[in-house]
Amino acid sequence: MTTTVTTEAQAPPARGDSSGGAARGRRRPGRIRRIGLPYLLLLPALLLELLVHLVPMVIGIAMSFKELTQFYIRDWGAAPWSGIDNYRLSVDIDGPVGEALWHSFWVTVVFTLLSVGLCWLIGTAAAICLQDSFRGRGLLRALFLVPYALPVYTAVITWAFMFQHDNGLVNHVLHDQLHLTGEPSFWLIGDNSFYALLTVSVWKGWPFAFLIVTAGLQNIPKELYEAAALDGAGMWQQIRRITLPSLRPVNQVLVLVLFLWTFNDFNTPYVLFGRSAPEAADLISVHIYQSSFVTWNFGTGSAMSVLLLLFLLVVTGGYLLLTSRGRRTADV
Repeated sequence: MTTTVTTEAQAPPARGDSSGGAARGRRRPGRIRRIGLPYLLLLPALLLELLVHLVPMVIGIAMSFKELTQFYIRDWGAAPWSGIDNYRLSVDIDGPVGEALWHSFWVTVVFTLLSVGLCWLIGTAAAICLQDSFRGRGLLRALFLVPYALPVYTAVITWAFMFQHDNGLVNHVLHDQLHLTGEPSFWLIGDNSFYALLTVSVWKGWPFAFLIVTAGLQNIPKELYEAAALDGAGMWQQIRRITLPSLRPVNQVLVLVLFLWTFNDFNTPYVLFGRSAPEAADLISVHIYQSSFVTWNFGTGSAMSVLLLLFLLVVTGGYLLLTSRGRRTADV
């Protein structure tokens, strides 16, 4: 006859025994620490983000409701409260301030659409052309990324010298060598300033599109192109039926980023034209700067900045809504 002895260690804990609950209680703080560790590591970055972006944004919104001029620079909190007068002044297209802001807004819209479209077109074409391996492809890729790698001020100052009327390289090539113009053109003043600004913006921005599209092309299986070629599809049909549909998620993010960067671009027009941009190239970022730091009307300039922020938020939200709806429709 065999007798089975169950030790205390092997016996399951009784229902009223609190040893299991105590063990779970000891494990819970360790689990909380593991879950909270990533947030603790992100805390310094969040604090810096709060300090660099959110705090000035809140202060700017508060300034937009004040009649803040050069007389209250030392103590801007003592500036009188103006309510929504600054906003009313900014959107009144019948007044000089609103009319100038409206003109600057439309110049910025046209400039942004042309710049983003050309950057995407040139970058995508260059990425597709360099998709296949050949001798010297790495060197070409490195050369294409030079405009994006150069500091903005260095590149724009170089272009400013090239656009000079008397001894600039652009007039030397177009007028002296190719004889395309009857006389040297003024590129930094007048209507030509818009084309000069657009040229610099596209030259500076298309390598970013090239880089992003090149990365997106690496995720397209080559078997798709081989199967399409066996079915008799030409190069243009492969680009239309395979490349562009496969790049749709990449292009959605790329276009949004280029739009936000270009619409808010301040460095390029400021370095190219100085503190007062020509009327044809009066981008809204420089216009807000002039309204704030040239005329010393910081309340109106802050109101214009808040309106610009609201416009970009609406456009970004609408764009994300349309692209997400289109993506769900395509998946169905």
